[in-house]
Amino acid sequence: MSTPARPPAPRSRWRARLHEVIFESDTAAGRAFDVALQVAILVSVAVVVLESVADIRREHGEMLRAVEWTITIGFTIEYALRLVAVDRPWRYALSFFGLVDLLAIVPTYLALLLPEAHSLMVIRAIRLVRVFRILKLARFLGEAQQLAQALRASSRKIIVFLGGIVTAIIIMGAVMYLVEGEEHGFTSIPTSMYWAVVTMTTVGYGDIAPKTPLGQLLAAVLMIMGYGIIAVPTGIVSVELAKTPHAVSTQACPACSAEGHDVDAIHCKYCGAHL
Repeated sequence: MSTPARPPAPRSRWRARLHEVIFESDTAAGRAFDVALQVAILVSVAVVVLESVADIRREHGEMLRAVEWTITIGFTIEYALRLVAVDRPWRYALSFFGLVDLLAIVPTYLALLLPEAHSLMVIRAIRLVRVFRILKLARFLGEAQQLAQALRASSRKIIVFLGGIVTAIIIMGAVMYLVEGEEHGFTSIPTSMYWAVVTMTTVGYGDIAPKTPLGQLLAAVLMIMGYGIIAVPTGIVSVELAKTPHAVSTQACPACSAEGHDVDAIHCKYCGAHL
């Protein structure tokens, strides 16, 4: 006879409370933590953007660095608390958002180990990685998983649609190469295909333009097609999105911190831990 599975060890009350505040948003404390974290992320990204402007960096560099270090220390504490709150910290640390959290704080500390006088450009490049912090905003978009599911469900239709677009571009590129010719800038079929792409997407750089009446007629037809082409993928995804169930629990797994479980879920769909 098989031995029954051993029930998971009870979690301490303070760790359960910490997990509820940090990873979930169905309590007042959890919502306040989420709002505060979003504000800190946006401020941090704004600091990165402002620091890249030379005049602002010269005049307010010290203040920006002070704000950056304050936010970095705060994110470091948050990252440590997330590791403490879950039963399997390594699983969270190696997850997508775990790596994003790490990338958000490491460059600032790493910059201390590199002498700015000799490696200024390297430090600037490393500090740009802090922009990864904005990806952490995605954890608060409950609809993200619904959109991803709709995109997966409509992927085949979109691939078939894109195949038709590529075929039309090849045909139109060949036709315009024959109609306009090299004297009007359509020097090859690939060049004509490039023109077809920018025309169909309604960008129209203007570096190549048809000169003959027939070429201009074909260009007008392609531009009108472009408006319809933009609407088709949107309709496909919208239909799939309407089919996607909208009831998603705010409960995060206490073991691996995974989110997006069904409302009536008892165990985590990723690691099997009890919710």
